[in-house]
Amino acid sequence: MVGIEAEEKVEQSQQTRKRRRLTWDVAPSAEQPEAEEGENGRKRWALVRHVSPPRRDDDPEGHYVFSIGENLTPRYKILSRMGEGTFGRVLECWDREARNYVAIKVVRSIHKYREAAKIEVNVLQCLAKNDRGNSHCVQIRNWFDYRNHICIVFEKLGPSLYDFLKRTKYCALPVDLVREFARQLLESVAYMHDLRLIHTDLKPENILLVSSDFIKIPGCKTISDETNFRFLPKSSAIKLIDFGSTASDNQNHSYIVSTRHYRAPEVILGLGWSFPCDMWSIGCILVELCLGEALFQTHENLEHLAMMERVLGPLPEHMTRRANRGAEKYFKRSRLNWPEGAVSRESIRAVKKLDRLKNLISRHVEFSKSSFVDLLHALLKFDPSERLSARQALDHPFFKDPT
Repeated sequence: MVGIEAEEKVEQSQQTRKRRRLTWDVAPSAEQPEAEEGENGRKRWALVRHVSPPRRDDDPEGHYVFSIGENLTPRYKILSRMGEGTFGRVLECWDREARNYVAIKVVRSIHKYREAAKIEVNVLQCLAKNDRGNSHCVQIRNWFDYRNHICIVFEKLGPSLYDFLKRTKYCALPVDLVREFARQLLESVAYMHDLRLIHTDLKPENILLVSSDFIKIPGCKTISDETNFRFLPKSSAIKLIDFGSTASDNQNHSYIVSTRHYRAPEVILGLGWSFPCDMWSIGCILVELCLGEALFQTHENLEHLAMMERVLGPLPEHMTRRANRGAEKYFKRSRLNWPEGAVSRESIRAVKKLDRLKNLISRHVEFSKSSFVDLLHALLKFDPSERLSARQALDHPFFKDPT
């Protein structure tokens, strides 16, 4: 009888603990109150109740409305807002179950963004399934649908390359650091292309530093003999994010893709697109990291094409002749209608400010780095069939000869 009673007490104790885990948890390090000294010098921590936040209407744009310190489901506590985009918001949260910090992408409660988020989840799961640990793609931890918002849980990473450039007042990065970023970016895109996936939205905003730590190094002296300082990432490790626009190579590719500054000419001309559109975007990104600013700063198609010709030479006639009806207006007898078709004198001046690619790069990279210019030209070929693939680019001399 004593044995049976003891077993019943153990069972009741276990049930009590199970019920308690549903509503209580030990406070994580980021939210712990002052520890109290208990018996034998042991510290006793306060318990935090997992209270669901009150239901609120979304804001007019469909964003989830929250307050810092609230729970996003009983598992995640909201610590801060890390960023915001057209898709929704990214929140820094404490994962009570895994006991670590995570970034949660909370997608707007609008149909098209929800559908894009579902695509992204499928892509992320595919990438994770085939990853051997060197894909340089962000890792999905979990996902759930909460109050009509798709929420995707990721490992917490550092700032984007765009945010880093912004913080450093758009200073050009050293070519050796650009090389390390380029290698990892090409490896991640090669991994995706091997899986027959096209990212379609490569840009500095979608490339995150793994760490937020920076180092401060002296720069050049000013006229007043004062030494300037510059900041560089402590680690060059990066990861690719945002797979909501990822497409399979067997889909219809007639629609417009890529953010404007990184959009390939075949997309603008309506010629269809495939894997090479990612390679064009990578070329634009590497130039931006080297210069500190976007290569093609424009918001209009004709001006964009004129900038391309200014930097890279004339568009091939076989491409201009096949331009779709929407792009025919940019040409006259198969030649770009520029500057006659410019919308303003400011537009003409913006194009004239640019120079040939080699000259632009040589202002920031010594002439001995000519292999870098050669790589850029190979990535920024007008004809997509002539562009290097990601695997081919990784074999380029730029990555083999650091001198």
